[in-house]
Amino acid sequence: MATTLDLVLLYLVAAVAGVVVCRSLKLPPMLGYLVVGVVIGPNALALAKDSAGVRYLAEFGVVFLMFVIGLEFNLPKLRSMRTLVFGLGMSQVVLTMLGTLAGHVLLWWIYSFTTTPWQLGWQGAVVLGGAMAMSSTAIVAKLLAERLELESEHGRRVMGVLLFQDLAVVPLLVLIPALNAEPERLVMAIGLAVLKAGALLALLLTGGQKVMRWWLTLVARRKSEELFILNLLLITLGLAWLTEHAGLSLALGAFVAGMLVAETEYKHQVETDIRPFHDVLLGLFFITIGMKLDWRPVLDQWGLVLLLTTLPVLAKAALVAALAWLFRAPPGVALRTGLYLAQAGEFGFVLLTLGADQRLIDPQWVSPVLASMVLSMLATPFIVMWADRIVMRLVGSDWLMQSVQLTSIAKKAIQTEAHVIICGYGRSGQNLARLLDKEGIPYMALDLDPDRVRQAAAAGHSVVFGDAAKLRSLIAAGLARASAVVVSYHDTPSALRILALVREHAPHVPVLVRTIDDSDLETLRAAGATEVVPEAIEGSLMLASHTLALVGVPMRRVIRLARDARDARYSLLRGYFHGADDDTVDELQQPRLQTLNLPAAAASLGRRLGELALEAMGVQVVSVRLASGQVVAADDGHVLGAGDTLVLAGRPETLALAEQKLLRG
Repeated sequence: MATTLDLVLLYLVAAVAGVVVCRSLKLPPMLGYLVVGVVIGPNALALAKDSAGVRYLAEFGVVFLMFVIGLEFNLPKLRSMRTLVFGLGMSQVVLTMLGTLAGHVLLWWIYSFTTTPWQLGWQGAVVLGGAMAMSSTAIVAKLLAERLELESEHGRRVMGVLLFQDLAVVPLLVLIPALNAEPERLVMAIGLAVLKAGALLALLLTGGQKVMRWWLTLVARRKSEELFILNLLLITLGLAWLTEHAGLSLALGAFVAGMLVAETEYKHQVETDIRPFHDVLLGLFFITIGMKLDWRPVLDQWGLVLLLTTLPVLAKAALVAALAWLFRAPPGVALRTGLYLAQAGEFGFVLLTLGADQRLIDPQWVSPVLASMVLSMLATPFIVMWADRIVMRLVGSDWLMQSVQLTSIAKKAIQTEAHVIICGYGRSGQNLARLLDKEGIPYMALDLDPDRVRQAAAAGHSVVFGDAAKLRSLIAAGLARASAVVVSYHDTPSALRILALVREHAPHVPVLVRTIDDSDLETLRAAGATEVVPEAIEGSLMLASHTLALVGVPMRRVIRLARDARDARYSLLRGYFHGADDDTVDELQQPRLQTLNLPAAAASLGRRLGELALEAMGVQVVSVRLASGQVVAADDGHVLGAGDTLVLAGRPETLALAEQKLLRG
């Protein structure tokens, strides 16, 4: 007989194996948990039993999932996306459930002409409709982030629908248990459940926010991380226990707890602290879902499983695309939105499990429906991967829409020369644009926020809607003619994609990248970044400068210390390039930067930098730009080649000697 420790170790080994395999195949870990549950479950290897204790423990995963959803729920976010959330999102959920009920009535009518009864009540159809209405937030949000499409036209619509789906789970969790009442008491049971939920929510949300802020502040003042985490667990599980004993669900209480914490200043700390519990217990929940799947009837009914997979996916994609089009999305954007939301979701498993526990769904339906949901989720990465080709084939106007967008970019950029392309027009991008404008340097900014682009363009700024991580946008913005490209937002995957495009199509154009810290410094430099500017280092330099000034260090010394620190950190700031306005006596004695291009007849070609002994002359080689445009480190072993451009630092007289040695020997 297996002990509790045996089961825990089995779950851990199986979970680790499943996640490792999925990570290797670049699939969501959730699918690994589901497959592991099938393998170790009672219907396969029978290594673990689907016991009540394990199921109850797995419910904690749903509790923490709803808590995280509650944390993300805030009124300003809903207000800014109200058309997408309560227009497109609500329409999708309601019409999907109504469509499922209509299909149930049609099948019941068809089966009435046969000797076999239709073995599904309307209550079960409501549960299946709710499950079908859900899409996978975990999978789709991850794919959108990886493909840099969160701020795209279809990405914003997809996230709006997903947000309403997450919110729609709350009333469905109240409704489904009430559907189990006797027919004559059904209306009363639903009304009582809604009344209890409304009263509890009103009680918690009216005074709960003040109590939550006061309590978390009291706990935070103790400065104990252990005490803070214990209180989070107590609040989450305590409110879940309260709603369960009020005749509602555990998940509803957890959602309310998340909403209350979201209104406090501790929201981000809570998200970090609760994540390990959320991920581990949610993984256990998906393992128990997989254990419910019996593969034998799935094989016997493979035709039904295939039908339950393809028909809902196609119907849901068509419904979402049609609704998105009705809400004024271009045809291509509408179809992409439908394709991204066509699959089943994790909350669908929650609702299906709840319906099965309430005996609203016949057990014979559970395995085929579960299998179809898993297959639709497995197909999602491939559907998303092929979305562009599908849209191009089915929507002829999509090419035209993209051409119009690129034409609008090219129209603004066509008369610019030696301009700066600013990728992202947030605060950093706008500050840079103001400084460039003040100095009379032309720029072209690309941004994916339509509201920001519209307002900035109306104010006369040179900004257009476009994805800087796509080659066509960069080419239209005049990449080949640009003097520099600046990535003004901190997103390393996007920056790496931009660097790869610039290196391949315009290697002579320098690229500057903004980051939060220097953790990705070497990766970005290896990808071709001319310079990487970490906010953390700049912030620490300003903090140190103000501190030194306040404690009495002379301002001239403070400025020199900060300059020396930057010189040591940034190769491009080790001195300054000489200009016509730098001919004062003091400036002529200061170190400066000078670029020197090595022609084919240069005497130093084929020699290593270390052999030239330039440092002995008082000259430092800051960086080397190869003929291909790539910037490399100026190490002693570098062999000089024709077309190399050296950035030299030193005093005027030593720079002249170094130039003579490099060119004429």
